Amino acid sequence: MKTFIVAIASVFVVCVMASSAPDAVRGKEAFEKRCGGCHGLDRTKEGPMLRKIFGRRSGSAAGFPYSDAVKNSRLIWDEQTLDKWLEDPEKLIPNNDMATRVPDATDRANIIAYLKSLNV
Repeated sequence: MKTFIVAIASVFVVCVMASSAPDAVRGKEAFEKRCGGCHGLDRTKEGPMLRKIFGRRSGSAAGFPYSDAVKNSRLIWDEQTLDKWLEDPEKLIPNNDMATRVPDATDRANIIAYLKSLNV
């Protein structure tokens, strides 16, 4: 009986871990729904292009007129900075021009996983 309970608990833990892992496929869907209106992957729209954003310095995509706040913040985009940015852009970089927030942590993680998958 003890072995059975340990086995069931192990399966539960694996399922919880798998379901909480960021999902780039869901991230693409969330990106298209929440971000795609203003951001292109390979072209500037109302917002800068986002392909290969990982490792890029904030305010550095060619051809986009960034706010001085974003240009001067000198952040490097990675999982942590993107998560903070998507959660509350104004808190991370005051006086920026992005008004959209992604309050759900799972949506943010999935969007970040999708963007990271495009960095190859």
